[in-house]
Amino acid sequence: MSKFIDYLQITALDSSHVLLVDGNTGTKKILASDAILQMIGMISPEAHFAIPRGKNLGSAPTAAQKAAIRNRTYEDIFLADYWQNNGVKYRIADRGYISRCGDTDFTGPNIQIVPDTILYSHVMNDTNTTEGGYVGSKMYKEGLESAKTTIQNIFGDMLITHREYLTNAVTNGKPSGGGWFDSTVELMNELMVYGSHIFAPLSDGSTVPTNYTIGKSQLALFRVMPELISNRQWFWLRDVVSGAIFADVGNNGDADYRYASFSAGVRPVFSIG
Repeated sequence: MSKFIDYLQITALDSSHVLLVDGNTGTKKILASDAILQMIGMISPEAHFAIPRGKNLGSAPTAAQKAAIRNRTYEDIFLADYWQNNGVKYRIADRGYISRCGDTDFTGPNIQIVPDTILYSHVMNDTNTTEGGYVGSKMYKEGLESAKTTIQNIFGDMLITHREYLTNAVTNGKPSGGGWFDSTVELMNELMVYGSHIFAPLSDGSTVPTNYTIGKSQLALFRVMPELISNRQWFWLRDVVSGAIFADVGNNGDADYRYASFSAGVRPVFSIG
């Protein structure tokens, strides 16, 4: 397939090489795909996160990778690249998603990571209730601890603690209260995955649910590579759907919901910097 950028024609030859043809002079040149990405990335460091690459970056961030993230140059780091550890791919999903958010302004460099697969399965609650919202759930209180430990062991001091607004009360099956909490590793919400609410309650003209959130847009990874949303596994989202149900992503790739006592996957999101 060929594409034109101004007068430059770029044609993929195979999985790792492209052909460049100058439309003005007819000059042809074969380059490695990575070289093209680096050339485009030189236009702006942020351009690295508009182009999915999918390169294995190792088992954990190196000193050079840490520096590239912290100084916001992002050398050899692109959207959809991943660190693979113990069989799990921890994939770069976005950049700057939590910037300027929180009751305490977050201004540091930040990259968002989502594993390709679930880390394990866990219930939201032992019974079919959403009382106390996401913050009141067994998942929030206990179920994320193993994921936090695993992620901390891999990413160390790069794991960011920031402020997140989370639901802590439910009335008549709708979120009715929330607050700002310190956050490191959380379940995603519908907006981060799909780019819109599906089952989470919305305003009906009389009741306005407490849907405040800084997770208010679709992660770049899922916008440009929607095939990575579904991994043929059920996994929980943190949205309250009713008095007994939380949202999830179904194993058939569908937007879904489950009763809170169902054991579904933990596929969290977290930020590093």
